[in-house]
Amino acid sequence: MPPTAPPATARSRTAVPAAGRPYEGTRNRLTKSLRRAAPALAGYVAVRLAGVLVLAHWAHLKGHGLWPALATSWDSRWYLDIADSGYDSALGTARNSNNLAFFPLYPALIKVVAAVTPGSRASVGVLLAVACSLVAAWGIFAVGDRLYGRRTGTLLAVLWGCGPVAVVQWMGYTESLFTALTAWSLYAVLAGRWLWAGALAALAGLTRPTGVAVAAAVSVAAAVSLWQAWRRGRGARPAVLAAGLIAPLGWTGYVAWVGVRLGRWDGYLAVQELWLNEWDGGADTLREMRRLLLYQSRPHLYLVVVTLVLFLSVALFALCAAERLPLPLLVFTGVLLLVVLGSGGVYFPRARFLVPGFPLLLPVALAVARARRLTGALVLGGTALASLWFGAYTQLIWPGPP
Repeated sequence: MPPTAPPATARSRTAVPAAGRPYEGTRNRLTKSLRRAAPALAGYVAVRLAGVLVLAHWAHLKGHGLWPALATSWDSRWYLDIADSGYDSALGTARNSNNLAFFPLYPALIKVVAAVTPGSRASVGVLLAVACSLVAAWGIFAVGDRLYGRRTGTLLAVLWGCGPVAVVQWMGYTESLFTALTAWSLYAVLAGRWLWAGALAALAGLTRPTGVAVAAAVSVAAAVSLWQAWRRGRGARPAVLAAGLIAPLGWTGYVAWVGVRLGRWDGYLAVQELWLNEWDGGADTLREMRRLLLYQSRPHLYLVVVTLVLFLSVALFALCAAERLPLPLLVFTGVLLLVVLGSGGVYFPRARFLVPGFPLLLPVALAVARARRLTGALVLGGTALASLWFGAYTQLIWPGPP
């Protein structure tokens, strides 16, 4: 007599898990990672939600609306216009008017998500920024946790939400999307997941001009890894080589596309000239600092804070180097500072341009983590309160963009 076939339920119990095991493993790892990051995310959300409530109350007292400030102000309008009408096809001559200066990933996401969800594109832009900020805080925690433990990772994520211009993290701007891609790209390098690192760096290069800093971090780390493997007599590592080659493709691809669209090899540089944003090695930055600090009797508070952020960022980079942070983090923050400090053009958004530079906060997170709990609580609480007030000040008192 032939053996009795097992019932269908038994077959499903033996066959299906075997096929689904990789997906279950990935899901379990994500769940475990998210649970570990939960305190960091809770702290970050608490700070940013408090910032929105303070801004809403202050806006109500001044007779302003909250939603326009978050969804349709300043750069948000540029991204929404690109999502609606696409890019300019000619260079033109008007200053500060060519939308090719804005990179395409964020407006493309707004257009795609708005096409399949209810609500306006402005609403989608803000919701995307909020969602990306949570992914960014998770990635920032993951980097800090991997290097120094859960407490430091949590503090790093919360401190990122307490920056002077952290208000833009929940606005229709690209900082949250860019930081999310940056944080997870750098984490992937630290974890040895090279293809993920290269792909995320390429996407970061499609998000902001400073995507070149992420590309540099991944490519330099890949080059060093290949060199070390060669010196040790190990074989070729295709994933590492691929990551180093993929990482710059987003940034270089968009710059090349702008050149093709305008019919000139230096098309992107010409667009930046119209925005008065040219590389000068930091001469314009130093002139603005000198004028602000030495020749203005009553400089605007916002510009003073921007200047302090620039000085503090340079000092924090020196501390990061002294702490011997991993090479990818040092390369990213170093190139980011070179781009932000070395470019001419408008001075006031420099603090916002440094929002994605979360590794600069690692020395602060380490110091707070090693301090007594009361001291750490006072530092973190004072930083958070200052951020809440200055975020509302940025939106309602400062007359220009953040």
